[in-house]
Amino acid sequence: MKFTVTTQTGRIDKVLSQADLDFTRSQLQNWLKADLITVNGAAVKANYKVAPADEIDITVPEPEPLGAVPEDIPLDIVYEDDQVIVVNKPQGMVVHPAPGHATGTLVNGLLFHVDLSAINDVVRPGIVHRIDKDTSGLLMVAKTPEAQQSLSAQLKDKSSIREYYALVHGTFKEDHGRIDAPLGRDPKDRKKQAVVPNGRHAVTNFEVVERFEKFTLIKCILETGRTHQIRVHLAYIKHPVAGDPMYGPKQTLIGKGQFLHAAKLGFVHPTTGKLLIFEAPLPAIFEETLEKLRRGIDTTHKIR
Repeated sequence: MKFTVTTQTGRIDKVLSQADLDFTRSQLQNWLKADLITVNGAAVKANYKVAPADEIDITVPEPEPLGAVPEDIPLDIVYEDDQVIVVNKPQGMVVHPAPGHATGTLVNGLLFHVDLSAINDVVRPGIVHRIDKDTSGLLMVAKTPEAQQSLSAQLKDKSSIREYYALVHGTFKEDHGRIDAPLGRDPKDRKKQAVVPNGRHAVTNFEVVERFEKFTLIKCILETGRTHQIRVHLAYIKHPVAGDPMYGPKQTLIGKGQFLHAAKLGFVHPTTGKLLIFEAPLPAIFEETLEKLRRGIDTTHKIR
């Protein structure tokens, strides 16, 4: 991975950790020690002071396999053929193994259900996009390398269909809108994403579905698919997703995390060329909360 420094200056480990590279500062420091990061063709130490026009080359080492093993986990499979699977992921399930979540993930369940050995990825076999642990809804999974290439390309060229329902704080005067704001790591908290000037292009469209006294049910239509995109964009316009422990207020609706559901998914089948569209109903707790709001029952409480 190569890039040229423009205006950033300072220690190289700090400059790189503040760039939108999806690497932690500790990773970068370890790679500097291993001479995997060079500047203008030469290895440097973590205290190297970056100058404008420096050319930085990062050799990313192969990730250590987490050893995802098949687990007999019930899956809500909406559709399956020899190329793809569409799964309705429950709230609370992590998509693929990661530090702290080596078992019980969607991938563990998929490996028990189907042979994904043709896809050369021991950690995320077949996974072409993700939704957060506490977001429910539809995911498309590739069963072959050809399908993975096709589905990934559709995500990249924005031709796939992804629509979410979100229950958010506050009321809207408008019936629809478009949030076009670049996203990157939050400079104040590396675990979060934020709207930042030099972030990656991100667009979320929304439509109001139902209004309540203090909350609004909206539909979000993604043009891009950045990490935490909907959650960050809605918090940015002062309408955070209800129940969101990371980007929302402390006082929010009782639930099992954020009230965000991937309700509609569409893509062109990798081999038949047919447009497939799937829909998943809202989880029970989401429907129950909406019904309470319709009856004027406010279940807000302090979550942290």
